Amino acid sequence: MSLTYREIKDQYNALVKTFDYIAERKDDILSFYRKANPQSLVCLGSGSSYCLCLSAELTAQIRLGTPTTSFTAGDLMLNYKDYDKVLESSLLLAPSRSGNTSEVLMAVEKSRNIAEIAVLGVVCTENSKMAQIADLTLELPWAFDESVCQTRSVVNLYAANLLILAYLSNDGQLIEDIKTAIETGNKFMSQWEESLEKVANCDWSNAIVLADGEISGLAGEGALAITEIARVPGRYYHLLDVRHGPMVMIDHNSLAIVGLTEMGFEYQRDLINDLLKKGATVITYSEMPFPALPGVKLQVSSGQKLGAAARGLHFIFLPQILAYYKAKQKKVNPDQPEGLSAWIEL
Repeated sequence: MSLTYREIKDQYNALVKTFDYIAERKDDILSFYRKANPQSLVCLGSGSSYCLCLSAELTAQIRLGTPTTSFTAGDLMLNYKDYDKVLESSLLLAPSRSGNTSEVLMAVEKSRNIAEIAVLGVVCTENSKMAQIADLTLELPWAFDESVCQTRSVVNLYAANLLILAYLSNDGQLIEDIKTAIETGNKFMSQWEESLEKVANCDWSNAIVLADGEISGLAGEGALAITEIARVPGRYYHLLDVRHGPMVMIDHNSLAIVGLTEMGFEYQRDLINDLLKKGATVITYSEMPFPALPGVKLQVSSGQKLGAAARGLHFIFLPQILAYYKAKQKKVNPDQPEGLSAWIEL
């Protein structure tokens, strides 16, 4: 059986351990934050981790009210001198599967040459290079992905970021929402996997993922998963923003994965109709079931009121499992994409 498939199916089991571990480290996290007393946050990552940074950036601004910026590690590594005012007196949050990506490590080291920063690493390994240079490192080895493309590690790093920010902002509701998502995750996968497999086997050769809010970065990771795992072009856009240019590329070869919210449903419905008119295969995700949408291939719902951030823990399953079954249909190896490495060492 594919490593990718096993890791997707194990992600909620791993999340149970991650939830408990971050809770156990709550005092360490709060003490570290108080001591650092940052004026801003900087989120740093590469590839999938950068997508997670974009979600963490918005969560931090919404829930902590703290100015937050995300950088790709390569950008900060090369151009760190241009960002001295952004970096000064900041806390740098660095989620990473391996903790050994050269660009991330070099970006941290170079940033420290020009600014006073505190570094919090969140990694899926033990005894990583990140652990050697960070001021505090949280280690989630049970979430590590052996396959090249990240699935289980992405979900666990996303949850860890959310939990850290929930504890820092004393957001008890977010913590409860995450707990509910974890408890219902395996049932959610079992309920929808067969239907999503059928969608994966439909005739589409490119995909767009549409979502807003705190899951927007994670949705970008979903598009990246489709690209890497299935070797199918995947792109992410904000929901209504897809009309502002990208719509021209959508046709009968396109799959659209649409993350719906309860607010402004009539505008979302009109957008779906526009996608259908272009010939796209459309599937939707929502927390609670919506009325039937004529022409939509599949309407997925979790049946849980999870809130703007925690709903990402279910939403990401859609592009992940679609990518796996599309790879299977195409007879390509989902575990070993040609020309990719699990992480980059320069």
